Amino acid sequence: MLKDEQLLAKRLIELSKTAYYRDTITYSDFLNLNELNILHSLPKDMLDTNYATFGGYNSAERQMAAFLPDALSFSETRETDLEDIGFPFAAVSIAPLHEKFAQILSHRDYLGAILNLGIERSKLGDILVEGDKSVVFIHEGLSSFLQEELSRVGHTSVKLCEMNLKDYHYTPRFEEIKGTVASVRLDSLLSLVFSSSRTKLTSLIEGEKVFVNGRLMTTNSCQVKEEDVISVRGMGKIRYKGILSRTKKNRFLILIHKYI
Repeated sequence: MLKDEQLLAKRLIELSKTAYYRDTITYSDFLNLNELNILHSLPKDMLDTNYATFGGYNSAERQMAAFLPDALSFSETRETDLEDIGFPFAAVSIAPLHEKFAQILSHRDYLGAILNLGIERSKLGDILVEGDKSVVFIHEGLSSFLQEELSRVGHTSVKLCEMNLKDYHYTPRFEEIKGTVASVRLDSLLSLVFSSSRTKLTSLIEGEKVFVNGRLMTTNSCQVKEEDVISVRGMGKIRYKGILSRTKKNRFLILIHKYI
């Protein structure tokens, strides 16, 4: 484990210890996929409490962790329970001030504009871009600052408004991909979706860029299960839906949702 990763693990353990001894919920900053993997990989006997993670909607990539004292712990977490924990972040919508003159803006445009205000990446969750608008999840202590200071993204003047997080529901858009594979191995699925050679994809897996349900995968022989979410850094995210049928050559016809 690298030094930065060791420091994060130590910080997460301290947050759990604080939650236990003070009998109050403690929260991390937003954690990326690799940081979430570090959390999920911590031995249970190193944590004094249970924890839950949430990023504002189902399947959020960047999420906060909440360490829960015994009275608030639960074994099976539903989205409504996660909202009730009171994660300290807000959802802020960003829209063009004048739609007629609005540019087509990308995730990178929004992220760059926000980081240029001096806000740290760890204080930001996912940025969801839908048409000419976006929603950003941000630490609640910075929501007002963002609304006051962000007036332009690229060359587009924008207006911001904090949303009611409990009323916000996001359904990711996806395209359906069907194809045949010899086996439901991780590298086979990725090769089908991203039209890359298994050699290239193996290097991505070995380079620690592939996560299944938020957990780092370092072997290409991993067998994927229905509804598993696979994220590949720099390439995108997919959900494996399952086997549709078998072909005469005994291959599997599978269905995958690729998020767009």
